[in-house]
This record gives sequence, C-alpha cells and structure tokens, in this order.
Amino acid sequence: MNEAPQIVTPELRHWIVQQAEAGHAPEQVLRAMLDSGWAHEVAVQALESTLQSHLREHAAANGLPPPSIVPEPALSGGPTRLWAHDREVQVLGTLRHPRVVLLGGLLADEECDELVSLARSRLARSETVAQAEDGSEINPARTSEGMFFERGEHAVCARIEARLAALLNWPVERGEGLQVLHYSPGAEYRPHYDYFDPALASTPAILKRGGQRVGTVVMYLNTPEAGGATSFPEVKFEVAPVKGNAVFFSYDRPHPMTLTLHGGAPVVAGEKWVATKWLREGVFE
Repeated sequence: MNEAPQIVTPELRHWIVQQAEAGHAPEQVLRAMLDSGWAHEVAVQALESTLQSHLREHAAANGLPPPSIVPEPALSGGPTRLWAHDREVQVLGTLRHPRVVLLGGLLADEECDELVSLARSRLARSETVAQAEDGSEINPARTSEGMFFERGEHAVCARIEARLAALLNWPVERGEGLQVLHYSPGAEYRPHYDYFDPALASTPAILKRGGQRVGTVVMYLNTPEAGGATSFPEVKFEVAPVKGNAVFFSYDRPHPMTLTLHGGAPVVAGEKWVATKWLREGVFE
C-alpha cells in the first residue's frame, strides 16, 4: 500500500519560522523534523521554501535588500571532514551569523608554494573598487601587493577551483579568478565588506559581469611569524593565518546586517601570502 503524501501545512511553516526566530540553526530544525517522521525530501523542501519566503518578507518589511542563495558546505550532521573533489578537508569551526567556516588542510603545501612562485613576478600595489566610476583605485586602507590569475589559468588554479566548487556546492563559472596577495611587515587591509556597495556609482557596471559577490574564501599560503590574522571585528573573532588552511564566509545580501565586516590585521613579523576566491551570484565572465 502506498503511503499517504505528507502535506506541508501553514502550521508547520509557522513552526519553522518560530524555530528560526528562536535562533535554532536550519540543521537542528531539519533533524527535529526527521525525528518526527517527516521524509527527508519533504522536510528539506519545506524548510528551504519557508525560510526563503520568511527572509524575503522580512527584507521587504524592513526596507532591506532581498536575500540571495549563497554557497554553503554540506555541514548537516556536524561533519569534521568533507571530501572536496580530490582532497579531504577538515572542518575546524563554524559561526552561524556571520556565516563563517574554518577549513583545515584545504591546500597542500606544494600548492601553496606553487601559487606564490607563479604570482611573485606579477605583483603590483593592491587596489580596491573605484568609488565614482568603473574600475579600481589605490586605497590607503589596503597596503598589500597583489595580482589576479584568470580562472583556470594554470593547472593548480583549475584544481583548486574545482575543489572549492565541490566543497561549497557552487559552480566554477560563478567564481572570479584567484587573487594572490602579499603582505610585508606592517602591511594590512583595514576592515571592509567584500560585496559591491549598491550606493556607489561604479556598482551597476560591475554587476553586469556576474552579479553580486555572495561568498569569499581566504586561503593562507604561508604562516607568518606574528600577526596577519583575518579579523571579524563586529563579532570579535579572529582567524590565525596557518599555511594550507582557509576561512570561508558568505553574505546573502549587500548589507551590514550580514556582519561580514572583516580585515587583514597588520603583519608584525615575517610576511603573509594569501589567495582569495570571490564567488558571484551568476556566471562571471
């Protein structure tokens, strides 16, 4: 005999919203639904559609930008390791808001060294998005040197990009090319947001190439002697720069409510090398 289909009622949707407003993570709500007998596929669909609808309604009622779908590792069940295309990656820690995931062993030492070697001769003073027009400009808040690889420019780039796509469930085409940055002693990047500010005149032209940024991965290519942490000052959280490790964070709308204000603390001793991957809403061309 076929089982009767499970119906997602308004009462269930109200309960899901109540759980979210009480601070329960989606993984916890899903587990409670499964324990109550809901089929996995029905529970996931009900959870996703209800929360997305609730976020849209909340944004509209409060004059906020609507939320976007963002990259996200498969962390349901609290795994400590994830298989990412060709490599096992450790989950060292997570924050729900802001959405931050610390990753151990994302890159092999040899991959870190190769990226540094390929980037070294192409470094130039790092720039930021221009305030008044399309393009970029020197900003005293950012005192590193940097360069961009084209997506898939070298085999090591293509391999890392495929790994990130699998890890974050986000297509390779929706990512910018890897950027490598070098920080000498004293160099820093003061706190900033990675999304494109809707208020800037330069933003509409930038968004034509793939939409907003919705996620960032900062990969550490060496371990400085001292300093150089990635900081999230609004939540008083710092990530130590350890070779091969990385920090991922996402932001579902271009608004400070995401709490993704972050910066690169000054390097106190030694030097710091990082590779950054920015993820877009759409296909980046």
